[in-house]
Order: sequence, then C-alpha cells, then structure tokens
Amino acid sequence: MASVFDTIKLNVGNTDRSNSWYRSQVQRIAGNASARQLMRDGKLNGRPSVGRLNLFGYDPKFKKTLPYYDIFPLVLPLEPTKGGFMGMNFHYLPPLLRFRLLERMQAKATDQRFDKNTKFDVSYDDVKRIKIVKPTIKKYLYSHLKTGFLRINADEAAIAIHLPVQRFQKASDAKVYADSRNFI
Repeated sequence: MASVFDTIKLNVGNTDRSNSWYRSQVQRIAGNASARQLMRDGKLNGRPSVGRLNLFGYDPKFKKTLPYYDIFPLVLPLEPTKGGFMGMNFHYLPPLLRFRLLERMQAKATDQRFDKNTKFDVSYDDVKRIKIVKPTIKKYLYSHLKTGFLRINADEAAIAIHLPVQRFQKASDAKVYADSRNFI
C-alpha cells in the first residue's frame, strides 16, 4: 500500500501546485492520518535529518510551566544545542503561514529539483530576523524524545505541513495559531 506522501506526490506530477491544492489533497487522501500512523508506516532515524523536515514524538522537560506544547512536532533543525537541537516547528503556524514559511525555506534549497537529495540550507542566523519564524523556534532535548525521527524529504514537505498531525497539549490549535499571529 502506498504511503500518504507517495499518493499525493503521484497526483502532483510535474506541476507547481498551490497551498489550497495541497490542503484539499491532504484532506481527501489523508484526512484522518495520525502522527503515530505516519511514524509506524515510515522509517525512523535515531537523529534528526539536517536540512529536512522531521516528525517525531516529544515530551518536553518543562511541560508543567509551558502554556502549551506540541507532542508531535514537525521541525526543520537549525543548529545543535547541548543535549539536543534548535529548530523551527512548523506546527506553531496555521497552514497558510506554514506554506509561506516553506516557500521561504525553498529559496534556500541546495538545488531546485526538490527531490530526496534536496536540503534546506538554513541556520538560526539565517532566519532569526524573519518575523514569521519567531513563534516556531523551539529547543528539543534528545533525552525527552519519545520516538525516532521520520525524515520528510523536500518533495514531501508541502504535503507534510498540511497533515493534521499537530497535537498541542494544554491549548487548542486555534489558541496556538492566534498567539503565533500576535507574536508575528
């Protein structure tokens, strides 16, 4: 059986598609997909894939004091930190803003093929002044991982940002998105 990513990539063909096209395809094909299901169906890595989006299970160290957090973040790693890494969690943005952020990251791609070999060549210094990025910057500790990392290749990124797999704890998606818009 083909994965969600494979099915939607087949429908894309060699055509540029809009945010609304990706959103409608994801709703039609993978409307009920869960992060756990994607993790079960994919090959997990022990470390995040630098230059690519990564989906993983996470239990934050300071969850008692955080106003909310995502237990299945979709992160583009930016730089290593002591015991972990810092990255952009796309889930903190509503889908349209995720798509805009992804377009900005595509401008920093290592090539324009956007295939399994393409990487997003960005660091914290490259993005720290971009307003849309500010609410997405988070630090993750390896000791608080709950799963391995599901690597999302560049040709799957537009699909991944539309999958409804964010799992915010202590707040609704709408609250998180409103706070992010206010922060921007």
